[in-house]
Amino acid sequence: MRNDLADDLALSVPLWKRALDVICVAWASPVLIPVFVLIGFVIKSVSPGPMFFLQERIGYRGRRFLCFKFRTMKVNADAAVHRRHLEELMRHNRPLTKMDSQGDTRLIPLGRLLRASGLDELPQILNVLAGQMSLVGPRPCLPYEYEMYSPVQKQRFNTLPGLTGLWQVSGKNETTFSEMMALDLAYVEKRTVWLDLRILLKTVPVLCSQVRGTSRPKAAREWPALNVSKLIPAVLGKRLPSPAALRQPHWVTCGGKSVQGEEPG
Repeated sequence: MRNDLADDLALSVPLWKRALDVICVAWASPVLIPVFVLIGFVIKSVSPGPMFFLQERIGYRGRRFLCFKFRTMKVNADAAVHRRHLEELMRHNRPLTKMDSQGDTRLIPLGRLLRASGLDELPQILNVLAGQMSLVGPRPCLPYEYEMYSPVQKQRFNTLPGLTGLWQVSGKNETTFSEMMALDLAYVEKRTVWLDLRILLKTVPVLCSQVRGTSRPKAAREWPALNVSKLIPAVLGKRLPSPAALRQPHWVTCGGKSVQGEEPG
């Protein structure tokens, strides 16, 4: 299975993408290693339990893998709470806000800060080095999320999942499920080394903005800075809807059915 995946990736994932991942990780390692150690020490100091949290995720072409994260929740936290929250957001096509903003009692001390800054996802560098993820790509979803996706939505898995991506720097928790899908599909269609570099450069200021946002009321929602309608002229063989149209859920299905009960055009 491992050899099959390696052969598939070699044929389907551009060489420049793997090279960019390895070069960036090697270049940043003098900073990443001390940060890893510091975060691990903090987690072990404020909460009993393991430093890492391993979770099965869906990656390239629907394959499952173990995703690494720094643990930000108490041991044996109820995962069903998150599942109900996510299913509700997907069903009603609401902005994909995290439960953190509602005062999630499952978080350990400093857990919310780690999650808002994205530092909890740094261990996924190990997944990148293993070839299971890339620095840039759609986020790896949970198995139960994958089961709710339509065949069209599953096209977002035609590239490696990433630590950051077009959706992550284009509004993320302020965008709806439909908008996330539109951005992910656009990235899969239009991925280039220059787009990856642009996304990487935008990631740090976006994360800084998210950290600031944890301590103040949210401003009025704005359309993502990277205008997807300019990024790619066509998705699924037709012109991408305007930003206003993307806020309507009719063209992206959920679990094989449209949120509004009709198939997309």
